[in-house]
Amino acid sequence: MPNRLAHETSPYLLQHADNPVDWWPWSGAAFDEARRRGVPVLLSVGYSSCHWCHVMAHESFEDDDTARYLNEHFVSVKVDREERPDVDAVYMEAVQAATGHGGWPMTVFLTPDAEPFYFGTYFPPAPRQGMPSFRQVLEGVAVAWRDRRDEVGQVAGNIVRELAGRTLGTGGAGAPGEAELAQALLGLTREYDDRHGGFGGAPKFPPSMAVEFLLRHHARTGSEGALQMAADTCEAMARGGIYDQLGGGFARYSVDREWVVPHFEKMLYDNALLCRVYAHLWRATGSDLARRVALETADFMVRELRTPEGGFASALDADSDDGTGKVVEGAFYVWTPQQLRDVLGDDDAAYAERFYGVTEDGTFERGASVLQLPQGAGVLDAERLDRIRQRLLAAREERPRPGRDDKIVAAWNGLAIAALAETGAYFDRPDLIERATEAADLLVRLHMDDSARLARTSKDGRVGANAGVLEDYGDVAEGFLALAGVTGEGAWLEFAGFLLDIVLDRFQGEDGVLYDTAHDAEPLIRRPQDPTDNAAPSGWTAAAGALLAYGAHTGSEAHRSAAERALGVVKALGPRAPRFIGWGLATAVALVDGPREIAVAGPRGDAATRALHRTALLATAPGAVVAAGDPDSDEFPLLRDRILVDGRPTAYVCRHFVCDAPTTDATALSAKLSN
Repeated sequence: MPNRLAHETSPYLLQHADNPVDWWPWSGAAFDEARRRGVPVLLSVGYSSCHWCHVMAHESFEDDDTARYLNEHFVSVKVDREERPDVDAVYMEAVQAATGHGGWPMTVFLTPDAEPFYFGTYFPPAPRQGMPSFRQVLEGVAVAWRDRRDEVGQVAGNIVRELAGRTLGTGGAGAPGEAELAQALLGLTREYDDRHGGFGGAPKFPPSMAVEFLLRHHARTGSEGALQMAADTCEAMARGGIYDQLGGGFARYSVDREWVVPHFEKMLYDNALLCRVYAHLWRATGSDLARRVALETADFMVRELRTPEGGFASALDADSDDGTGKVVEGAFYVWTPQQLRDVLGDDDAAYAERFYGVTEDGTFERGASVLQLPQGAGVLDAERLDRIRQRLLAAREERPRPGRDDKIVAAWNGLAIAALAETGAYFDRPDLIERATEAADLLVRLHMDDSARLARTSKDGRVGANAGVLEDYGDVAEGFLALAGVTGEGAWLEFAGFLLDIVLDRFQGEDGVLYDTAHDAEPLIRRPQDPTDNAAPSGWTAAAGALLAYGAHTGSEAHRSAAERALGVVKALGPRAPRFIGWGLATAVALVDGPREIAVAGPRGDAATRALHRTALLATAPGAVVAAGDPDSDEFPLLRDRILVDGRPTAYVCRHFVCDAPTTDATALSAKLSN
């Protein structure tokens, strides 16, 4: 019989709906039940595409004996970290503080007052490599709860008090300037892997936000070193196994420092951020590789992640059936030499082996290889390779596909909207702009209520019950602002303003600090607050970037000042930990540059207007905002009173609404924006 998760919208929770464990979703009712029964709470946090979450579920949560013990001694609560990032953040902070590391599945034992007292991540079904079995952990916790409850309560109280004392204030530190940005660049240079690209060692994650900072820093200062790090990192990733050489799109991370073997799950946020970065790299350099990867990644998102409602699904699993009924990681993506010969024949298979780096020994497991485009493979026959690629892609489509997490997360759709809108504009792909617009329409129609407050998720056209967090407001506003700049539709600027007003009203604290949850959100053991950029921009830096752009669009000093105050944390963290606040640094570069405000006044259908508009969009000026349309329109404040010079479409380049001399010439506009 299905448990209480059967009525949830989260695919991850629904995967556990038929477990023999009597799961509860996160709710006050679950803790009331623990209080009534006098038992502790097992909190298990994971997400749909998490490999080890599936492993633990199969080993323990599908086991009848384990389930019976859980049901007798605990109230079990299952949380999708992507639906409830606030719950995940609070308890992950406790796990990391207690154990020095974290990860998923996250396993935390709580009192009925939601106070944590014992922590872990994955526990095996039998003792292994110094780890106790899950059953041993359950029995130990149950005994401690029964025999030493006062001690357990004291431990839990101490943990909560310690967490509550962790507050992050910037206290008027001010936004970072030239010195802090130079120190951040130096810090990235020290951590840069000059042999393989990227930063640090294994596992190696795609540093999309740090690369965006490097591109903006180069655009503002001319630093060739910054551009080289960005370009070499992007090329290394695009040639590596982390990039899907057949279908486009990036995996979550590489298990090695050479980008060869990925963890095969594909996340919407990674691909949205990387699509935009490669498009910006092309804008800066004209690189054919950057153009190809940007477009292939955009096409991957539309083909593989777009939902019938017009939004974008969260992820594709790493695991799939290998054709024998066994579910293994990477089965959909890897190839043996024999599999290549079966599809291509001997001659083309030998060619594909060389160009894709497929070997008899394999680069992955069981003699299989992850496809790459290694350097030095010989002279490229583009036509032949494209033909081979299409045949392999068609053959791969016959394999059992990885599962897809169909829930729509507002924040990640905001990132996708920005990426698709800009990529479509740069490469004359109106279909991509249309897909971005449809996703934005869905967010307005389904995720925003009458007061413009956001819901975090939806699935199959049904909105979830969880309130949007700060990253939802910041990233969706970012997407709307990008869409406004590309389409010339001022409604998107207005919607962004609604969201950012809520940020100022409900997420901002003293001295400009920002919190991940609204002040009237469900209270947890502490109000989460994390400014560091991890897999995606933090809510803090996402909001700062959108506030700055909206202030540039509208002249709103309130929004600009809020952005400047929020960037105080970047001044504190950027020089010390630049890898972990890349979007904050990119926003700080835009602030130092202005950002520039570009108004293109003229009839939308006019060829000269389009030429000026395209030139403005292709400008590398960091964080520049663009408004294009009829000067008589009230949709964009930047366009008000912008007269047409000699009756011709005219462009104005401004900072703080103070403008240079207008121009009607696209070449002259490009020159203005390159200084």
